[in-house]
Amino acid sequence: MQYLADKQPQPGELVEIANGVMWLTMPLPFELDHINLYLIKDGDNWVVVDTGIGTSTTKVLWQQIFEKLNGNISAVIVTHLHPDHIGLAGWIADEFDVPFYMSQTEYFTARAFCAGKNGAPNKRDVRYFSQAGLDSELVEKLTQGDGKGFSQVVSPIPVSYTRLKHNDVLSFDNNEWKVLVGRGHSPEHACLYCESKGVLISGDHILPMITPNIGAYSTEPDALTLNDYLTTLPPFKALPEDTVVLPAHKLPFVGLHQRVDELLAHHHQHLSALKSACATPQTVAELLPVMFKRKLSSRNMVFAVAECYAHLNYLVAEGELTKTLVGDSVLVYSVLGR
Repeated sequence: MQYLADKQPQPGELVEIANGVMWLTMPLPFELDHINLYLIKDGDNWVVVDTGIGTSTTKVLWQQIFEKLNGNISAVIVTHLHPDHIGLAGWIADEFDVPFYMSQTEYFTARAFCAGKNGAPNKRDVRYFSQAGLDSELVEKLTQGDGKGFSQVVSPIPVSYTRLKHNDVLSFDNNEWKVLVGRGHSPEHACLYCESKGVLISGDHILPMITPNIGAYSTEPDALTLNDYLTTLPPFKALPEDTVVLPAHKLPFVGLHQRVDELLAHHHQHLSALKSACATPQTVAELLPVMFKRKLSSRNMVFAVAECYAHLNYLVAEGELTKTLVGDSVLVYSVLGR
């Protein structure tokens, strides 16, 4: 793999990473401290692809970017619903009164998340983490709140949108951008591929250096998200090997085929390790060290539990493992027949 830069642009800085494509970053208050965002030339104007989280800091930085652009914003595209991608999308789209593009599942899921729990009890969240084998104190910490944290960092989502579907083609500045949908990291993640430029805006579906989180969360604990990912990732190898990949995190790179193979191998290694560990019956909590060698913060614990569930769901669906609810309280996974 070859990286196209040594470091990310500073917040507020614009870098032309490909002909007619600008690269910028916005800060994130997490361990992963940045997100890459892109602007596509559209005649005299620009199309925004993803926006960063909806904070005053990010808004000020966007206003600096707007002042630097030699043109207006003509559209906003959101690859998927996660707050670091959709955070200021509604604000920008409504500020410029321009089309707002998103896939259907991502759009309506984001609208639902903005409503929070809407008065529903948290007993299902509690059950999800308790059945993973986490201690009661940690479960209580992870399930507090009304679920409206999403809306605190996401500006109001436009009440109408233009739907993106797999293989749709968008035309900007006489260049065609094909929508390629990937699943697993999120329900209907939209990537954008421009054959004439040899560029793929991959969002979080394909990342260098780190792996996208593939999780089964409390909203759908039995989800087969890993199967979705392992099914929709290989088709990207049909794109040319020298495609310039513009990811949402870390550095733009060339080496798409190699990275797809590495991501597939990463998950199969996890599956193999989990299956071996389950020669003795194990809970999710007991299996976390098999997948994660670093100490997990409470925030990272949410993602780690979800990722472990996703891999175990895959193995159960494939008939490699069986799961048993012990004492009506904890799920235990074991190799079939144990």
